[in-house]
Amino acid sequence: MRTEQISILNEVIERVKAADYCFVLNYGGLKVTQMTTLRQELAKHNSRAMVVKNTYLGKIAKELGWSDVSSMLSGPTAVVTGQGDVAEVAKALVEFVKKNDKAVIKGASLESATLSASDVDALSKLPSKDVMRSTLLGTFLAPATSLVRVLNAPLLSVLYTLKAYEEQKGAGAPAAEAAPVTESAAL
Repeated sequence: MRTEQISILNEVIERVKAADYCFVLNYGGLKVTQMTTLRQELAKHNSRAMVVKNTYLGKIAKELGWSDVSSMLSGPTAVVTGQGDVAEVAKALVEFVKKNDKAVIKGASLESATLSASDVDALSKLPSKDVMRSTLLGTFLAPATSLVRVLNAPLLSVLYTLKAYEEQKGAGAPAAEAAPVTESAAL
């Protein structure tokens, strides 16, 4: 390989190593404006798309220990790398592929696991990390909330009883005040 090719390959390898995920996309037949739209959408999710030769992708996969990627090494290939919420990027890619039928998701690499196109589609249907975190937090807090309700129940019962007694006693008082008091009744 020429030194410039080695430099490009090393840059791509470093970018993929530094990323939390790497999606592989067939971009054949897309216009420049469509790729620009994809890049702008990916930028919102702290991701980048870059065109890569299949031979480079094969070497990258081999160096990073990805399992069988031979199905990803055909046609024009772009890789999407980045950091952050992988589900949001998967949603953006699946939505882009739906709008542009010439683009196809070939697969992905996520935490040293190689994903197929159907796995990426399933990943796109997951809620975002923030939603999952809030759900998990709610699950953790549910027992504590229930415990507080159980501990407060006797106190609330006493308060409700006192309130009912107060209302009952207050309801009897106006009837007594309504009767006029005369001197003969007082004697």
